[in-house]
Amino acid sequence: MSFPQQHNRNADAWLLTDGHAGNVRQAEALARALGLHARIPAPLQPTAPWRWLAPRRLPGARRAFGPAFAAALEQAPPALAIGCGRQGALATRLAREHGARAVQILDPRLDPAHWDVVVAPGHDGLRGANVIPVLGSLNPVDDAWLADAITHFPALLALPRPRVALLVGGPTRNAPWTVRGLEARLERLRRHVAGAGGSLLATVSRRTPTEVRNRLHGHMRGLPGLLWEGDGANPYPAMLACADHLVCTPDSVNMLSEACATAAPVHVFEPERARGRIGTFLAALAALDRIRPVDDALVPFDVVPLRETARVAAAVRDRLDLPGG
Repeated sequence: MSFPQQHNRNADAWLLTDGHAGNVRQAEALARALGLHARIPAPLQPTAPWRWLAPRRLPGARRAFGPAFAAALEQAPPALAIGCGRQGALATRLAREHGARAVQILDPRLDPAHWDVVVAPGHDGLRGANVIPVLGSLNPVDDAWLADAITHFPALLALPRPRVALLVGGPTRNAPWTVRGLEARLERLRRHVAGAGGSLLATVSRRTPTEVRNRLHGHMRGLPGLLWEGDGANPYPAMLACADHLVCTPDSVNMLSEACATAAPVHVFEPERARGRIGTFLAALAALDRIRPVDDALVPFDVVPLRETARVAAAVRDRLDLPGG
């Protein structure tokens, strides 16, 4: 789905975020699930003091994001504004003042009554009459998205099975997994894939330590598969589409949500190390038997894909009496 930035008075929705990939992805996913044509009216360019105080509404807030956004509000306010993150939350408040229906994704840390609907992760604990809790994060992963993804990398379907996809993030304060622990697991994972005659695919993030990247090269040497480190076209969606097993580090709600939206078993490395909100999220997934800790044999188990975006979109459509469905 394309979200062009040119001015269009007939657009169904505006997407309002700080431009961070995770926030853009959630807003786009909800618009797609609602069946809306959506666009970015102007880049949000927050200035002081709203850069730090958003989404609080202070005098002069109409100028918070620069003249292009202020002009768009005056000229053609949308029917629906979808925001994600703190800056998006202030922008949707401003759009609401100009007649738009406002949907905020992620906890705005203010009274939800400032928006028509707030979609908040269940592990944040936000409650309210207009709050729709979501398990994890919104994402575009569904059967159609996966089918399209593999058409861009058909060679992955020729790799021997079982195909194991390894999704590596980086240690965080609330998910402090260790390089040493991952090294030991990689060695056992390599032996399992080689013994099963399968293939290993891996992708890393910007947070992945250099030491981990270097060791991945060594452990994947001689195995069918690929390692993507950010160069060239991104095969990550196709990896999700073709994997028989997904192995994830425990540090990213977005990554885990997308993995769990597939039909593959998801095995998590050192989930017991996660604490705080991501620990609560992992515990909820484990209670549904949607994830299990990595074991040496990668024993398969039956799963039901976690398709929260479709459920949330149906709830938003119902609350706002939007067409479609």
